Amino acid sequence: MIGAIYKGQNQCQFWVWAPHRQRVGVEWPASDRPAVALQPSPGGYWTGLVDQVPPGTLYQFCLDQQLGRPDPASRYQPLGVHGPSQVVDPGHYGWGDGGWSGLPLHRYVLYELHVGTFTAAGNFDAILPRLPVLKALGITALELMPVAQFPGQRNWGYDGVYPFAVQASYGGPEGLRRLVDGCHQQGLAVVLDVVYNHLGPEGNYTADFGPYLSDRYPTPWGNALNLDGPGSDGVRQYILDNALMWVEEYHIDALRLDAIHALYDRSAIPLLAELQTQIQERAARRGYPCHLIAESDLNDARIITPAAQGGYGLDAQWSDDLHHSLHSLLTGEAEGYYQDFGDLDQLAKALRQGFVYDGCYSPYRDRRHGNDPRGRSPHQFVVYSQNHDQVGNRRLGDRLSTLVSWEGLKLAAATVILSANLPLLFMGEEYGETAPFLYFVDHSDPDLLQAVRQGRQREFAEFHWLDPPPDPASPETFNRCQLHWETRHQGRGGVLWRFYQTLLKLRSQLITPSPSQPYPRAQVTRPQGLIRWQPGPGVLILINVQPQGVSYRPVLDGQWQQQLNSADAEWLGPGGCGPAPLAPDTELSLWPESVVVYRRLEEPTREAPGPADAPVP
Repeated sequence: MIGAIYKGQNQCQFWVWAPHRQRVGVEWPASDRPAVALQPSPGGYWTGLVDQVPPGTLYQFCLDQQLGRPDPASRYQPLGVHGPSQVVDPGHYGWGDGGWSGLPLHRYVLYELHVGTFTAAGNFDAILPRLPVLKALGITALELMPVAQFPGQRNWGYDGVYPFAVQASYGGPEGLRRLVDGCHQQGLAVVLDVVYNHLGPEGNYTADFGPYLSDRYPTPWGNALNLDGPGSDGVRQYILDNALMWVEEYHIDALRLDAIHALYDRSAIPLLAELQTQIQERAARRGYPCHLIAESDLNDARIITPAAQGGYGLDAQWSDDLHHSLHSLLTGEAEGYYQDFGDLDQLAKALRQGFVYDGCYSPYRDRRHGNDPRGRSPHQFVVYSQNHDQVGNRRLGDRLSTLVSWEGLKLAAATVILSANLPLLFMGEEYGETAPFLYFVDHSDPDLLQAVRQGRQREFAEFHWLDPPPDPASPETFNRCQLHWETRHQGRGGVLWRFYQTLLKLRSQLITPSPSQPYPRAQVTRPQGLIRWQPGPGVLILINVQPQGVSYRPVLDGQWQQQLNSADAEWLGPGGCGPAPLAPDTELSLWPESVVVYRRLEEPTREAPGPADAPVP
């Protein structure tokens, strides 16, 4: 493990990878103590066990007696990305989660939040009082956007330049440990978003140490990390050590790997496969699981295919196709990547198998896209109607609550939460938060800020949003993103919160994802234009995305009791549709943009007909 490893009794073992340097030492910016020389070690490493280094000591590395630089594997940067690093003792914290045994992945209900805007205080400790509320809602896993040290006080987290250091303004290492500990004591898992495809543009001094970056693979965020070129062994170990640190030192339950399509790696042993192997070994040693969840726009089922079957073996991945299908149907948007969507059959396909584009032609890309995901379990796909990307990468950061009708908002929630996949909620959607989630940064370099502004404008070009987005460097842009948490009890906010809570309770009762569960049946009824969907045994869900009501006579076996109707007056809808319960040959009516859920009360009494007219079993 690289970095400053505290050994106790004021001794610290320093490890740093600096293959470009002839001499490396440790110096102490806060004192007049002379620098201590480190010794070379195989593979380009430098190391030394140094006395009189208590926790809290500020240090930096002296390179060839010329450059003083922070530790690339710093555990804490209390003075920011340009300041010295600080020695941390992870063993000092007294964990109270001894009774925590982890959570199987198929039981995850994810809640994605940004630490800086989730509360007015914008730190880890301020989240703790809200954990019981999230648990009462039905959340089982808190997903944190990246917390690695970034420049300034305001950032999404994807500009981090010290992957091992916890953001100082959020509360640093101790604050994160308190949050994870508090989650575990509430029975909540913690997912951490980590970024291994690039490093941020400000405060990145890795080039002074070694070939961390590769100019062979440019990304939208700068040069990619060097995973397969000369010197890449040290970079890969840097990433592996980082992932293992979150497991060991912070008790993290799952890592969400950002944009793995930008991990350029042609090695015979892919980094992702190596990462999965080492994480599982370390998780087994600690006694409860750690899951790896990928973000990828490749629609490549190999990511979540077991290594024995030729895949990378990751546990799950985000799947944009359900979001894009649902969003385009509800909003009518057809620009950018939404031009690939807008057909009702695509939403049914996404519910049925995860990917819409499974090797078929994509007009947006002007090529075939994706591969066949059949054979993968539904719980290996994370789905959502909103997330930080799909909200924050809009010009005005507008949430779904400001884009669709009240009925459409409930329909979107039911479609995601009652899917056989892993549902993810984006902070505030459970009560219809209307504050935008905009892109914001706090860089100190004016030229860099201007480049960020221009880059954001280019990103929006394909959507034909001509007006410039709000200034990402303005504190006002950040302040506008603060949640109005108190509105979860008020008016429609309170009704929507209870609707989400009811959906999540229904999910726990009706939808029981498991590693062996087959994909649900979902099809569009003709000519009605409904989605008839069975996400689990004995469950029938009918979705009407259309702006007009329809009547439908489903083929059924036995008696079926209505469990939820999004159009009920209880949910401020136009009024429920009957009848409830349903019996064979009964006709029902669905309001526009509505969802109705039924549960079978008795076993079928006759043999099922062929698949073309199959009743719901």
